[in-house]
Amino acid sequence: MNDNEGFEALKTLAQSAALREGAVKLRRVASVRVSPGGYLAVASVSTFCSVLLLQRGNDQLALMMVVVAWLVLPSLAFLDRIVFDGHHLARRGPMPFLAWLATGRRERLSIADIERVDTSAVRTLRSGGRVRYRYRTQIMGKGMNFVIASGGRSYRRMMRQLLPLLHDQKVDGRTQELRDHLCESSVVVGNSRQLHLASPTVLDNAASQVRSRIRSKRAAENYSEDDLERAVQLRRLGNQLRIVGRLREAREAFRRALLVLPRDAGLICEFGRLLRSEASAFADERLLLRARAAFRLALTRAGEDSALVSLIGESLVECGDIRPAERALYRALSVDPRNFRARAELAELALREGKLAHVIHHYRDGAQLATDKALARYANREADYYARLNDDEDYLAVELRRLGWLQNVSRTRRIAARLTNASILVALIGYYGDATVAAIGWSLASSSLVAWVLALLAGRALAERCKPRPAE
Repeated sequence: MNDNEGFEALKTLAQSAALREGAVKLRRVASVRVSPGGYLAVASVSTFCSVLLLQRGNDQLALMMVVVAWLVLPSLAFLDRIVFDGHHLARRGPMPFLAWLATGRRERLSIADIERVDTSAVRTLRSGGRVRYRYRTQIMGKGMNFVIASGGRSYRRMMRQLLPLLHDQKVDGRTQELRDHLCESSVVVGNSRQLHLASPTVLDNAASQVRSRIRSKRAAENYSEDDLERAVQLRRLGNQLRIVGRLREAREAFRRALLVLPRDAGLICEFGRLLRSEASAFADERLLLRARAAFRLALTRAGEDSALVSLIGESLVECGDIRPAERALYRALSVDPRNFRARAELAELALREGKLAHVIHHYRDGAQLATDKALARYANREADYYARLNDDEDYLAVELRRLGWLQNVSRTRRIAARLTNASILVALIGYYGDATVAAIGWSLASSSLVAWVLALLAGRALAERCKPRPAE
């Protein structure tokens, strides 16, 4: 091979390598649309302004505002996405691109830099024994915050691709449940049919026979391997049903699994979390008491499983049993001193009681024992913040003032939103009746809308922690 042929071969290899690298960078493992709340708020304000302009006779500008509100902004919301390529989370779309041009900073977070993942559940509908949940997952790290809301297959695909790559100490209990049991509704229905789980109507009719069947089953206690395998499948199905909101069927699945595995601490804990979900959904104090009892029973049978004991402690905190939860978390630390979730939860409990020294202690120990750099960075940042609050009275006063203002701003925003809606209703009624009433309604709506926008901007500004002044 001569020099020219060697040069051409190397050039071809370089081009193919560049193409492969570009393909890897552009590869999307999962993507989900950003929550359109901000876009909808701007669209609502733009629509209101177009109505005011239309009343003043400025038809062209009003038409432009309507086009922006109902054509441009929905298109921008549709194109604004959070993309995961297997290694990084990034926000893509026209608005993030404009923000990058203005600030020079990209919203991009690698898996290794993720510090915490928290998931909250909001009930949207409730019918019989079924509850429709909407999950909101917040991913934080290096000062960036990605919020992903459920609502379709894209969310489920994102969670299935992202969450298994994260360290267990970075995720809370609900996020861990989504990682292990989130699946399509069709899969849950298929598993229910395969295991011959009864419908909610049948479960209601058979409720009176449950206790006698439990006694007869426990009296036998001679289960085959097929029974044990079925119990494991019922346990998995119960968790899947709970996540999709079919609580009554989930309770039946857990009950059948507990007939075979009555001493399994993990199963008892999961059953307790189901009871807590039912108690919250249906405001049933009796179910909450049963959930607390289940958690305490699971704690006595958890043995030396630090992760399970920590999860039981977190669940007890959600139930309001603070002292038993604190004992459980300390027990988890005695088994595994590197349990970061237990230390973070203990720090939160100490913060509720105003014990800043304990908060600092827990975060300092968490930073020293953390095996992950992101967790250590997060713990050091929290420890420094609370240490500054503990040592600097002026900084403490500034932060207390900021939090007080933030509460007042949140209250003002809620009142302004309600007043805006009521004023628009009055204006529309007055439009068909008295013109003076309509004018008063539009004036009140305009003033309250301005107050709502200002409160929204102030709330975002006050959400950030104040930076301390440099020492003189």
